[in-house]
Amino acid sequence: MSPPSKDIDSTFQGAGATSGLEIWCIENHRLVPIPKSSHGKFYSGSAYVILNTVLQKSGSRQHNIHYWLGNEAKEEDLALASDKALELDDALGLCAVQYREVQGQETEKFLSYFKPCIIPVEGIYSSETGNVNGDTYHISLFTCKGDHAIHVKEVPFSRSSLNHFDVFILDTASKIYLFSGCNSSVQERAKALEVVQYINETKHNGNCEVATIEDGKFVGDADAGEFWSLFGGYAPIPRDSPSAFPEKDFTHSIKLFRITLQGQLCELGAGPLTREMLEADKCYMLDCDSEIFVWMGRSSLITERRTSISATEGFLRNEGRSVGARVTLLTEGLETTAFRSHFVNWPHKVDAKLYEEGRGKVAAIFKQHGYDVKELPEDECEPVINCRGMIKVWRVNGDQLSLLPIPEQTKLYTGDCYIVQYTYSSIGKDENLFYAWFGRASLMEDRVEAICHMNALADSTRGHPVLARVLEDKEPEQLFLIFQTLIVLKGGQSSRYTTFIAEKGLPDETYHEGKTALFRVQGKSPNNMQAIQVDQVSSCLNSSYCYILQTGPSVFTWIGNLSSTRDHDLLDRMLEYINPAWQHVSVREGCEPDEFWEALGGRSEYPKEKETAKAIEDPHLFTLILTDGDFKVKEIYNFTQGDLTTEDVFILDCHDEIYVWIGFNSSIASKGEALTLGQKYLEKDVLVKGLSLDTPIYVVTEGHEPQFFTRFFSWDPSKANLHGNSFERKLAILKGGIQPSEAPTRNSWKRHSRGATPDSSRSSSVSSNGHGRSGSPLPNFRSSYDWRFSSPTPIARKLFSEFSPANGIPE
Repeated sequence: MSPPSKDIDSTFQGAGATSGLEIWCIENHRLVPIPKSSHGKFYSGSAYVILNTVLQKSGSRQHNIHYWLGNEAKEEDLALASDKALELDDALGLCAVQYREVQGQETEKFLSYFKPCIIPVEGIYSSETGNVNGDTYHISLFTCKGDHAIHVKEVPFSRSSLNHFDVFILDTASKIYLFSGCNSSVQERAKALEVVQYINETKHNGNCEVATIEDGKFVGDADAGEFWSLFGGYAPIPRDSPSAFPEKDFTHSIKLFRITLQGQLCELGAGPLTREMLEADKCYMLDCDSEIFVWMGRSSLITERRTSISATEGFLRNEGRSVGARVTLLTEGLETTAFRSHFVNWPHKVDAKLYEEGRGKVAAIFKQHGYDVKELPEDECEPVINCRGMIKVWRVNGDQLSLLPIPEQTKLYTGDCYIVQYTYSSIGKDENLFYAWFGRASLMEDRVEAICHMNALADSTRGHPVLARVLEDKEPEQLFLIFQTLIVLKGGQSSRYTTFIAEKGLPDETYHEGKTALFRVQGKSPNNMQAIQVDQVSSCLNSSYCYILQTGPSVFTWIGNLSSTRDHDLLDRMLEYINPAWQHVSVREGCEPDEFWEALGGRSEYPKEKETAKAIEDPHLFTLILTDGDFKVKEIYNFTQGDLTTEDVFILDCHDEIYVWIGFNSSIASKGEALTLGQKYLEKDVLVKGLSLDTPIYVVTEGHEPQFFTRFFSWDPSKANLHGNSFERKLAILKGGIQPSEAPTRNSWKRHSRGATPDSSRSSSVSSNGHGRSGSPLPNFRSSYDWRFSSPTPIARKLFSEFSPANGIPE
């Protein structure tokens, strides 16, 4: 990386040191800072540089630089804004992504900083007065476009500006009118109401009356009469009147150019693009028609970067695309999802070192405040829900469910599937959370049945339970906290599993006391510990863990050199839990007796380096767009609770787990469908980060969100209990005539029910913390309760169509 330039504008001193927005404007060929009171107010005759800094969960700072170009700004100001944005990136250590923003064509990321909208003002910014000509009030007509990030554009105050496809706001001195085209969406109308409220508060001190006008409804509406009288009287709007935001038809051709030192563009060969085509000491331009990317290698010089930007601007002018095209400037290592998606098999790299450096910086901050810390402690998952509730576990056995006795419900077999129902108290009422747990060696047919059983069990309960699908080795931390102690054993008990291994002639690895067994002990506390049976070979050891080796009458405990005192405590507790009668021999790594290695088939290499903590990913919110069987997603930046519109379905991607949120008025009819959408999202790998197909999927419904979902938002429960569509809810809040009330119960989730849980299936006794405890290491399936179902639903079969019948079983 080239060192930061010494000739950096003094205005940028200290920039990016704190989270939030910092804005500068070009005035008289120099940068002037914009006070926070004027953030979001942009003049069409000026150019601006905007820096947004976010402190990520990993402890590092993320910087995004935008330079905004007003439609009436001077050419020299536009060029200077671009140059200053590059200079700011240099001052930050070349660790920012830069975006070129053109008035009226802003990116949704940029608009998300200024909710609900920005409304550019005519004129030129002046630091002396903060405005031009006093911002004289005049009647204005605006059109609004967008379901989440909304573009607001002023159009001529004329009937010819209206159409059937957009939403319009007419701002007069005494009243604000919202006109909704008959072909506009409910979500757009709702977002436009936020703009109405913004105009009312900023221009009228909140004292202006608001009226809503529906396209085509005129008779008997006094507000509609007033509205049309302002246009000289009512007249029909032509059906083919154009939208103020015409859709552009792009060919979607993609071309990669290398930019020479002289600013010439050299098109590279045709064919699929790969990461190997980009060299660290060069700059490139990726032309995607409506979007242009400039990629700058880490070893490129600041002069080369300036030349690349000039060459790109010249290319846009020559192609006639300088107004509509968006330009994103990327430094090597900071590639956005949109950029990486144009390359084949972009390598997935998780920089654990960077995460550890971030943790170190946070530790340094603690030291500055007087705390004596050498390093941050390991991240420990604090319970988000009450973990002292009641747990019930069923094993799936074809079309039957067998309820496990309490002493056996914390022992799961890797060849089986299970349904876990957890009932806990939350805000004065009982809530239910269902997990479908799939062992790695379980069969596809049992997985399909598990989803069907879980849906039916959930339908039989009161309320709106949360459903989750999890796979062995990918369990969310919350599931471990619910179980408190969990043992995962090899083999299986289901009839399908036993029949399969018999037909294939495979050895039966199902655990019992007489066999040699090796268990890895893991966890974070006595209320969160697991024993996982692994292959009894020395290559399965790891210096970061402790192990239990059971060899018939003998029991060894093996303590890895990199394990902690906490791990040793959990090892003792797990031994006591599995079998308090065991007399074990404790050995430390490097001091093992021959009998130990003989039981594992001899010595072999195993991991001996400390396992580093995974980098914590910030969550991403996506809305799902379902049209004619097509499945698309759109990211919602800087999301809030208000972005969860009732007509839509959303994916909250937290990397280690995803949530499918179903709006009350969405088209999704069952939670089974929602699970399918979650699986499709994983397959698409939208963020191009190598998201595992086994990532846990939760399904939550609007108005019944659990705390482990709402913690990612600044959540107001009253906003979650309004009813009506998005527009009706926003209008009720705006006019203050309707208070939040409980949404009516909808029974569409019952459509795929295939039975009801008998009362006799409920557990009648649990220990004081809601969990049974047993000293026996062997599960004992003595439940007299079986539940039979018909064949799986088509939705459940679709969910696992990609799995092989013997998924996870070695041949």
